Amino acid sequence: MCRKRVLAATVVCLGLMASSPAFALFGSSKPKPDKPAADAKAAPAAASPGKTAPAAPPRRAAPAERAAANRLEPLAQATFWAREFELDHSDVEAGVKLSRALRGIGRADEAVAIADQMVVIKPGDREALMESGRANIAANQAFYAVAKLEEAKRLDPKDWRPVSLLGVAYEAVQRDADAAAAFQEAVRLAPDNPGALTNLAMYQAGHGRAAEAEALLRRAAALPGSTAEVRLNLALVLGLNGQMAEAETLLRRDLPPDKVAMNLAYLRSGAAQPKAGGLSALAPQSRP
Repeated sequence: MCRKRVLAATVVCLGLMASSPAFALFGSSKPKPDKPAADAKAAPAAASPGKTAPAAPPRRAAPAERAAANRLEPLAQATFWAREFELDHSDVEAGVKLSRALRGIGRADEAVAIADQMVVIKPGDREALMESGRANIAANQAFYAVAKLEEAKRLDPKDWRPVSLLGVAYEAVQRDADAAAAFQEAVRLAPDNPGALTNLAMYQAGHGRAAEAEALLRRAAALPGSTAEVRLNLALVLGLNGQMAEAETLLRRDLPPDKVAMNLAYLRSGAAQPKAGGLSALAPQSRP
């Protein structure tokens, strides 16, 4: 997790194949005479010109299709999961992933409504609880995230994700001591996780401990599984520390030239200042 700162065949031959052997099976050498009246009545239904077969009812996507959807861009993900959710409003996986996709396209209030509905449907589902927490934080309603994230943490105290999310929520509601403790606990639970390290680093940067933040971010950026978000947050901290050449090198690795120029100007202006609830205009936040 990095923290955003400033932040879905009908078989027709079976009946035909069964009719011929049936006569021999029951000892009849020839079929019984046809019944014209019955056939006449049946014919129009069987071969009415211009009629089309009814459409098959919508089906839920197969697991492989759902897995593939997770690799789509946020808008395409939102479209896919909205369809899945419309087919079954009790589908917690669809609801959680629809909420996540809505957050990705900036529709945080709608994300909150969907995620909270999933919590009502399945109160003990940790993914639903965490998504509700993420969505409420994104909608600037962090106070309402706290209880759900604390419950997710209680359900699995060894999972760093709800703990680190709690740090984000606590910081947003100005519970700084609780936020610091949560970020540190998340690192203790997952000492080699780039997301946990980055969250603690960005908290430290926001509280005047830039050197500690830089060290943690360098460590996070060197780990397997590190993402562009980690490097962009490192670039932010380096820029704040006046190390513009290295910050520019990192930016050029992950951003197109126009975005690099925009962010360099932003850093040089002195506008990039750490503060609670979000630090970076450089890196979008991904929640654990």
